[in-house]
Amino acid sequence: MGLTRTEIFSTEQNQLATLLKALAHPARIAILQRILASTTCICGDLVDELGLAQATISQHLKELKNAEIIQGTVEGVSVCYCINPVTWKLIETQMGAFLGAYKQEANCC
Repeated sequence: MGLTRTEIFSTEQNQLATLLKALAHPARIAILQRILASTTCICGDLVDELGLAQATISQHLKELKNAEIIQGTVEGVSVCYCINPVTWKLIETQMGAFLGAYKQEANCC
């Protein structure tokens, strides 16, 4: 049996690609910016603040939660979300290493 596409890449490469794919939507960036700016978990106020439908926001929250970028807790009938600090640190570390690997050369195109 042949290799699948992901099997030819390292665990770190696959992990970073999965995280970046989850981040690669302007609505998800806006959601994360709102969560980051808050001092508490975010519950139902994203609809009013972002101007997107509840179903749309729920789908984006689901994608971010599936990637473990955010975590949620159930409080009554609502779910409150906050940044998952472990995954956030992982993104910071892996992106820092990835972007830091570029060394500009004076004689490059």
